[in-house]
Amino acid sequence: MADPLQAVPASPARWHRRVLALAFPIVLANLTQPILGAVDTAVAGHLEGASYLGGVALGGLFFNFVFWGFGFLRMGTTGLVAQAWGARDHAGLRDNIVRALLLAGAIGAAVLLLQTPLIGYALRALGGSAAVQQQAQLYCHARIWAAPFALANYVVLGWLLGTQRVRLALLAQVFINSVNIAAVLLYVYAFKWGVAGIGAATASADALGFVLGAALLWHLRPRGLAPLSRAALFDAAALKRLVALNRDIFLRTLCLLGSFGWFAHLGARQGDTTLAANALLLNFQTFMAYGLDGFAHAAEALVGAAIGARDRHAFRQAVKVTMLWSALGALGFSLIYWGAGAWIIERLTDQAAVRASAEAYLPWAALSPVISVWSFLLDGVFIGATRTRELMVSMAISFGVFLAASWAFMAVHGNHGLWAALLVFMAMRGATLMRLLPRIAHGIARAPAVSGAPG
Repeated sequence: MADPLQAVPASPARWHRRVLALAFPIVLANLTQPILGAVDTAVAGHLEGASYLGGVALGGLFFNFVFWGFGFLRMGTTGLVAQAWGARDHAGLRDNIVRALLLAGAIGAAVLLLQTPLIGYALRALGGSAAVQQQAQLYCHARIWAAPFALANYVVLGWLLGTQRVRLALLAQVFINSVNIAAVLLYVYAFKWGVAGIGAATASADALGFVLGAALLWHLRPRGLAPLSRAALFDAAALKRLVALNRDIFLRTLCLLGSFGWFAHLGARQGDTTLAANALLLNFQTFMAYGLDGFAHAAEALVGAAIGARDRHAFRQAVKVTMLWSALGALGFSLIYWGAGAWIIERLTDQAAVRASAEAYLPWAALSPVISVWSFLLDGVFIGATRTRELMVSMAISFGVFLAASWAFMAVHGNHGLWAALLVFMAMRGATLMRLLPRIAHGIARAPAVSGAPG
């Protein structure tokens, strides 16, 4: 296999081609996830009663907290691996993946041990009617058994993105989500497992996905290295850096998930119909986020490699080009939502009241991409640079603003005010990170010039 550590020429046109070559497979890989979410929503939305859809929505939020709360396993792995990759540190590529997999296994085991209080407390905190709570319990208890595999899949994805093997990342994600969709249809319609079948399908896909991911890691392992020693694996400096990165990203992610959890809680207080309508529109937000995150993931890989190679010019080019394509993608999403949003809503549910409610708040979902895009892209830049403290501070500030705005706006404008507060939150994330962006370029150590970012 050819060595992927090649220099990208400095020509602007070739930078655009490089970014698109990285971003498009990641975009396709990411979009399989919200497509899966839309399938889950559609299946639940066609069961009798809004409580099924509400149960899947609340159960999905629980796993956002549990699994996405440990998203540092993916993000931290991408940043560390990308920098090792840019520095041509093959031992670092191996050591970082082994440390991250061990951490994922330990966290997954802890989640399984604590599943009963975790599920019970989280669902009570999110709210919803007794019927919604019952369905959410069924969903969560079926899905949670794959926790170690789901977290390990984050690590595998982070390693593939950090080494810019985006086509294999696409293969892994398409496989996981294809299995999931097939299992949902089998478990719900053939086995009649209801909402529990939707959760069990995701668990099955995560387990099989890890089998594929482990095979990919073994095939791509760096050759010719000395055996991994206990001293290298538990190196104090490396562990200290890993803990610091993971702590900052974890706190940042808690604020992010806290924002969406608070959004769901305030929606649930307005009734099952509003909760279900907001859940439908959050599919728009999720689909857009996963699509635009393709460019953010490209930025992670390119920025991390540029910093590993100590190439300030490559860093600036990576930011400039990924920012341009992210903005164009956001505009495209907004235009699609404005033009086809009502049609999409009709495909997701046949319940008239939920449809009408979702269409009333559709303009907020259509406006969101052009406001949210900056925070998504800059998240990728700061993760690739492993500047996680700035990420944490930015998110904490934005979370505080969101809490204040949601309280103030809802008192006057109800659910419209809640959506307006969510967009204020997204705008604050982008604004605070943009203000901190120059620090990264200034912090890149001076070194002999290289021909470009590894690619």
